[in-house]
Amino acid sequence: MDLDLAQLRALDAAVTHGTLDAAARTLHITPSAVSQRIRALEASLGRVLLVRSKPVTVTEAGAVALRVARQIDALAGTLSHELAIDADGANSVGGARRSIPLAVNADSLATWVLPALAPLEGLDFEFHREDQEHTTSYLREGAVMAAITSDATPVQGCTVEPLCVARYLPCGATDFAATWFPRGVTRAALAVAPHVDFDRKDELQRRYLAARGAGDATPPRNQVPASADFVSAVRLGFGWGMLPTWQLRDAGDEVVALDTRGIDVPLYWQQWNLRSESLDRVREAIVTAAAALG
Repeated sequence: MDLDLAQLRALDAAVTHGTLDAAARTLHITPSAVSQRIRALEASLGRVLLVRSKPVTVTEAGAVALRVARQIDALAGTLSHELAIDADGANSVGGARRSIPLAVNADSLATWVLPALAPLEGLDFEFHREDQEHTTSYLREGAVMAAITSDATPVQGCTVEPLCVARYLPCGATDFAATWFPRGVTRAALAVAPHVDFDRKDELQRRYLAARGAGDATPPRNQVPASADFVSAVRLGFGWGMLPTWQLRDAGDEVVALDTRGIDVPLYWQQWNLRSESLDRVREAIVTAAAALG
């Protein structure tokens, strides 16, 4: 099968920017030309790829085609970068900057990932923040080149390797602990003590409650969907919450671990199964930083 790069880029642009008009402005062609290229790609593959809603969405077959389109575009970008070819086909000094889209869980993004990637010169990053149990959805959609995830099963077309084990402990402010857990962490105390969730996908607090025999309890809950603000909410006494040990170390003396028993969350690095100098640099930085977490 011969794939047309212009057709693949039309599909990518339409999904990325949401409409055919926006894709046309990006590609500097008419909306009619974008539509024709996508229809030609659909005809060559024998599948409907795009639902022409607002914003446009991909079908199941379209998600596969989109992932391949973005992988091919990444390889083309890598070629241009490594051979230092500019838009006119002439050699340029240093080549174009590469953009690396990544899906990262909030706790890692707020603590160790950014310092790990900051020294990498010549790279720009597009971060997609998501719970570690859901970051692989971005890989399946082709939206990112790599993800930090708790899923050890590789997404089709991806490789996977272990990074580290994040140990989460139930934590609370010192005054909060004295008020709600004067006799330590008991089932009765857990049944009534308020806790903090990151968002509706966050199951760590519920998993801890279940592990301590309070899975059927319905204590008050606060929802704080930002990692730094989550720690602040715990520090200010909104409730207890599960924090990774490396984040607890940075939380200050006002926040303490309520229990030495926690939840271990293994983290993995999944990336497209392709060789790219830029992606290899990102992988090396992430793997090295994760190994140093302890």
